Amino acid sequence: MTSGNMGAGLAVVCAALGIPLIVTMSAGNSPARARMMEGLGAQVVLVDQVEGAPGQVTGRDVEAAANAARQIADERGAFYVDQFNAIEGVTTHELTTGPEIIRQLGRPVDGWVAAVGTGCTFMGVAKALRSANPETICAAVEPQGSEPLAGDPFTKPRHTIQGIGYGTIPPHWDASLMDLSIAISDEEAESMRQEMAKKEGLYVGFSAAANVCAASKLLASGKMKDGAVIATVLCDTGLKY
Repeated sequence: MTSGNMGAGLAVVCAALGIPLIVTMSAGNSPARARMMEGLGAQVVLVDQVEGAPGQVTGRDVEAAANAARQIADERGAFYVDQFNAIEGVTTHELTTGPEIIRQLGRPVDGWVAAVGTGCTFMGVAKALRSANPETICAAVEPQGSEPLAGDPFTKPRHTIQGIGYGTIPPHWDASLMDLSIAISDEEAESMRQEMAKKEGLYVGFSAAANVCAASKLLASGKMKDGAVIATVLCDTGLKY
């Protein structure tokens, strides 16, 4: 089961290794994601939404897609890739993405900001960056109205920032790695998408734009020292929408 990003990565690997890949995805995710994975050789099974709408995928929609994937795996004797419960994702980002950020900058960072789906990117990188600089401020990004990490009521199951904000705390979540949560509205994410495309030549998706919004908010919060460096990740492309 995927919302798009992991499925695309698996499709590349499976194509290179000659392994058949079946992907289930909520029908509410953008059709461009399905076409991309099919173009890479994956079989995509779209699962009807339970309560969401096109472009707005809820936690119950994700669970329906996950149930369909588990059923297919049982029927075909296949391996079910359970990304939400795979602790390996945290370790991978701790050993690769985090050190890569430090190498590229040539110094430890003062802040780290990332949207939370499974939480693997946020937690793995936070561990690596804090190893280099224990004072690194780590901020999780959540859609406005869907902020369980902040401990706020879940009021908006439908939002446009796909792949995050399902109203539940990820299974392996380590709250000690989060200094604060930053909420981003649909409107803020869309505005940043347009600004990044027109001013920076970066055509990104909603969660990537939300990351940049949150980094900007953290810089303006007064929590950072003068000249602080904040790292984030542009985790998707606008071509998938």
